[in-house]
Amino acid sequence: MEEQTSAPNFWDNNEKAQIVLKELTELKEWTEAFDKVESQSRELSLLLDLANEEKDEATFNEVSDGLEKLESAIDDLELRRMLGGEDDTKNAILTIHPGAGGTESYDWAEMLFRMYLRYAQRHNFETNVMDLQNGEEAGIKSASIEVKGPYAYGYLKAEAGVHRLVRISPFDANKRRHTSFASVFIYPEVTDNIEVIINPSDLRIDTYRASGAGGQHVNKTSSAVRITHIPTGIVVQCQNERSQYQNKANAMKILAARLYQLKREEEHQKKEAMEKQKKDIAWGNQIRSYVFHPYNMVKDHRTNIETSDIQSVMDGDLDNFIKGYLLEFSS
Repeated sequence: MEEQTSAPNFWDNNEKAQIVLKELTELKEWTEAFDKVESQSRELSLLLDLANEEKDEATFNEVSDGLEKLESAIDDLELRRMLGGEDDTKNAILTIHPGAGGTESYDWAEMLFRMYLRYAQRHNFETNVMDLQNGEEAGIKSASIEVKGPYAYGYLKAEAGVHRLVRISPFDANKRRHTSFASVFIYPEVTDNIEVIINPSDLRIDTYRASGAGGQHVNKTSSAVRITHIPTGIVVQCQNERSQYQNKANAMKILAARLYQLKREEEHQKKEAMEKQKKDIAWGNQIRSYVFHPYNMVKDHRTNIETSDIQSVMDGDLDNFIKGYLLEFSS
């Protein structure tokens, strides 16, 4: 590939050249990372021989420190190997929907919304809230977040499914324990080099007045947009931007991502289409439980990874759960 880039006519086809350069860069990232780990391994082996010969404790300690760094580097490589899917390098669109239960579930959905924003912040991902529907009393009815960064979809795909909360309800005057559910969906963002054909005649586009916070503007103009893709029944909506044009553009971006994901599912001959494969947002179908009472625990039911540090998890520390999922279920 490097020989290709040196050819006199390499830039004759700019689009093809960019694709080659992108693939070359990704391949170099792999070979350079592997070569670095291999070099570290050889150096530590020689250092260990030296420590054994001279019975030098300081050198043994140096080897021990080096082994910890080497193990961490190998773990990172192994995790990256799990992110080899066709869409894993892409940006992601994350949506959250509360289950049955009204205010309780709306509040739980908002807690998850905050958790994922904190996770993105921890990993220096850029976020754009594309849509946010507020609940009547508290919480949110739905949210869509665009997450931009290397392997955003590859990591966040581990979060797709039903999330269950157990706590003493702040909305219950009798301080009873409540169980709430919310569902998280993850879609790879459709990039410029992927063509998703959407027939305008397949769309029903409705405009309405945005609700929630936003000042007087939300009450004066029908800037919110709802798009229904009639053949699949997929419905997307956006109201966060002030202009109808921007909301429509965001809604079309979400629709394209969902249609692309649906097509990918069909290509892989899944038993059910994408939306149908998501189980009911109810008891027994959760991928992870967050227990605030009578004890503190967050447990992933797919990998059995758990922690009692609930606050860190709700502040976006999801790395152990995501890594455990990827190592166990990615091929």
